[in-house]
Amino acid sequence: MPNFFTQFFNKAKEAISRTLSGWQFFGNYHASFRAFGNDVNKSDLVRACVRALADQTAKAIPSCKDKQLEQLLLYRPNPFMTSKAFLYQVRSIYEIKNTAFVLIMRDELLRVSALYPIKYQTADVLQDPKGELFVKFLTNTGKYFTFSIKDLIILRKDFNSSDIFGDDNSPLLETLDLISTSNQSISNAIKSTANLRGLVTTTKTFLDPEDRKKLADDFVKDYMTVNNEGGVAYLDSSLEFTPLNLTPSTSNWTTMREFRENLFRYFGVNDDILMGKADPETMQVFYETRIEPFLQELSLEMTSKIYTDRQISFGNSIVYRSSTIQFMSMKDKLNLKDFIDRGCMTPNTWNDIVGLPHVEGGDEPIRRLDTAPVTEVAQSIQTDETDDEEEENKDA
Repeated sequence: MPNFFTQFFNKAKEAISRTLSGWQFFGNYHASFRAFGNDVNKSDLVRACVRALADQTAKAIPSCKDKQLEQLLLYRPNPFMTSKAFLYQVRSIYEIKNTAFVLIMRDELLRVSALYPIKYQTADVLQDPKGELFVKFLTNTGKYFTFSIKDLIILRKDFNSSDIFGDDNSPLLETLDLISTSNQSISNAIKSTANLRGLVTTTKTFLDPEDRKKLADDFVKDYMTVNNEGGVAYLDSSLEFTPLNLTPSTSNWTTMREFRENLFRYFGVNDDILMGKADPETMQVFYETRIEPFLQELSLEMTSKIYTDRQISFGNSIVYRSSTIQFMSMKDKLNLKDFIDRGCMTPNTWNDIVGLPHVEGGDEPIRRLDTAPVTEVAQSIQTDETDDEEEENKDA
């Protein structure tokens, strides 16, 4: 375990030891990122949307030629996270910050030994005299770390204004403010109607403030509490009680639903997806629009940062896939059994789809006896024709 911390701090020290200055690109744009002022993750709706995206992303399975690296990605990218937790956190940072960074750690043989998502508040791109780029982070613990951009996997959403970072979630602020205001209006309405139930008036004049307050308190104590089991109040001619029915104005459901829909459109989800009630067609569209593009970017960025150009030219790549079959209904999954005896899938592959245990010999493809490859059918026909000709020649 200490080895990972040693590598981490050594990378940071190596970068800090260089003379670094702020990096500017076209138009003298200074590349820096400041965390969004209002933490959108404190909203329950935002957290529900991010959870749906992160949960589906975390189902992806990595594959590559390097089995050592594949095992690391498949089970434990770093000592503190499983592969599911790793993908979940990367996608969460990606949605909340719109820019996610993953630090690549390597051993003495330059093989990847760990991958760490970086939780940060701010990030600045710096440059050394040789032109190499570095990213300086202010982490959530209040410490600064600087790493070479070559050791960082960078994933961006809403990639527009900056050369390095995705734009922030400031367009979401207005919708969140409207939702918060609507919720507070309902809360205040409940409190106000619960606190003020009526007015007590008296014919007595020139009462001191203390006497008026005592008169009201005594009335509440005697008649407005649960101790008044009979439910009847007696007033003399000097007192009069006027009940109040307060109906404060609040946002109607149509308006509040539109606020929610604005938020859902921003993240590309809906109520059915959040509640797990979406049909297979809806989940398929959700996968193609919100999950697959992220996995594609993650695969490309990991491949280009982990492998050299030479290694990539020999066919090395990292690919994250999430099977769309998981969104099929159980009825459709059961119907896939028809493809087993046609050699399209093995019995154990079908067992995995429907959640059944593997069977002995289930990894071997099988095919019905009345089916065969086209080449074999052609050879069989040619053989039959040859045999017929030989028989005819014999008869002649």
